[in-house]
Amino acid sequence: MNKTTELAPFKIDIPQDALDDLRDRLKRTRFFDDLDNEEGYYGISTAYLRPLVEYWADGFDWRTQEERLNTYARHQVEIDGTPVHFVHVRGKGENPIPLIILHGWPWPGEFSYPLIEPLTDPAAHGGDPSLSFDVIIPDLPGFGFSTPVGRGDLNYWKIADIMHELVTDVLGHERYAVAGSDYGALVTSALGHKYAASIIGLHFGHDLPPGMFENERFWDLTDGAKVPEDASEEWRAGWKHFVDTYASHVAAHMLDGSTLTHGLNDSPIGMLAWLLKRWKSWSDKRGDFEAAFSRDLILTQATIFWVTQSIGTSIRMYRNAERHRFVPSHDRQPVVEPPAGFTFLLGDAYPPAIDTVEDRIAAFENGPTRGMFNVVNVNAHLKGGHFVHYENPAGFAADLQETFRRILG
Repeated sequence: MNKTTELAPFKIDIPQDALDDLRDRLKRTRFFDDLDNEEGYYGISTAYLRPLVEYWADGFDWRTQEERLNTYARHQVEIDGTPVHFVHVRGKGENPIPLIILHGWPWPGEFSYPLIEPLTDPAAHGGDPSLSFDVIIPDLPGFGFSTPVGRGDLNYWKIADIMHELVTDVLGHERYAVAGSDYGALVTSALGHKYAASIIGLHFGHDLPPGMFENERFWDLTDGAKVPEDASEEWRAGWKHFVDTYASHVAAHMLDGSTLTHGLNDSPIGMLAWLLKRWKSWSDKRGDFEAAFSRDLILTQATIFWVTQSIGTSIRMYRNAERHRFVPSHDRQPVVEPPAGFTFLLGDAYPPAIDTVEDRIAAFENGPTRGMFNVVNVNAHLKGGHFVHYENPAGFAADLQETFRRILG
């Protein structure tokens, strides 16, 4: 049974006084002098940020973006005391597979919207017309319009329980598929561990098994690892780039999440700088950020974080992975049992010093996480960085279709 038709539609309609307050704050920005940082050596520079802030205040049209976003079929329900907002688009053809797609941090749900068309209507995008999907894209609880949350303990495995209830109890599907990347990959892994009997298959943009952030040095993405003395210059440069790209937000979110949030929740330029640093440095290292991420896209996502006040609840997910540690539901192997596929993009900073598709696949096949999954399909692509669903939707959608072609025979 599918209960979607019983759900009331959800329309994004931000009160004008919230937008007026945002514009007033932006116009009163006190910019930092930021000496000797024109190239962003110390982080996002004032020179880079100022024109974007000025456009946010005087040129950006939220209502146009709001109208565009409202063209998608949206709903909002409450599950376990938590609002869950999601887009739901029906697949074409016979027997589409229900598929929930889970985003990461700081990926708002819209970063996954480019997957909708190739997965719901594969025939129009060069895919297998017999293998389509009913696509469900939620904002994870604590992100975007899945707010305000009434509990402070949410993390990836608790969100997995909520996502399972959304698909089974609210939407009425007995079995379903899951795709996820970044923090959403952790939720996907938790679903695959606990609810394997209900899951047809999984597809990942990052190989993140349950239990991440539970090591002794949970704030340190490198876990104290040092560059080997005999490492090549290429590997050293790649490792430095990886640390420069990802280490700071993990440490800050883990050790001082609320302290940081007080500033970000009160200052739109502070919040924008924190988000923009991630979007810019995590995107394709070989690509053109400004060409791929338009000003309007960036400011639409920043406005959603701002008006929903979700920056703090999204950051809280990091420390809660350590404070409320994953408790296995069973001791079977692999830890994540359903058949799973993977899409890796070589423009990401991780793993260091990987330049070919073959080497990226080999790094996973010979790596520490391989045995935790029931792997049926692995592929990699040159195009795209960390934001897999947005930066290479064609590659991710094609790989996902191949994963489920192999699963279903």
